[in-house]
Amino acid sequence: MEIVDLISPDRVLPSARASGKKQILQDLAKEAARCTNLPERQIFDVLLERERLGTTGVGGGIAIPHGRLGKMETLFGLFARFEDPVEFDAIDDQPVDLVFLLLAPEDAGADHLKALARVSRLLRDKEMCEKLRGSTTQDALYALLTDSTSSRAA
Repeated sequence: MEIVDLISPDRVLPSARASGKKQILQDLAKEAARCTNLPERQIFDVLLERERLGTTGVGGGIAIPHGRLGKMETLFGLFARFEDPVEFDAIDDQPVDLVFLLLAPEDAGADHLKALARVSRLLRDKEMCEKLRGSTTQDALYALLTDSTSSRAA
């Protein structure tokens, strides 16, 4: 499972803006709905439900909101780099500026967990996060996220 299997260049948002966690989830749900042709409200509800179980703000300015949808056919990723960090109730109480949305089919099972682990590994790399924060174009962010040499880092 590689990041390139989860996202495409049009699913990288280089300069997103939001005023809070709810708006981040709403905006990402809207963008995911556009890409998947699934109802925005259904995506938002799944993300909100997951957040109620515990924050997906994993610390270090990173959030990985995720959920499972019955009508999803494949794993789906969306990356957003926020120009200004946004409060997200992260585990370290720090605002987030790098968000990777992951949606999976209801029956994805281990593939969903592998994808989450892959994204988490990539975003735990402090050097990678600094490069992502320093990049302002869709192409540069996509190249960083999908670079096979860095995406294999443990």
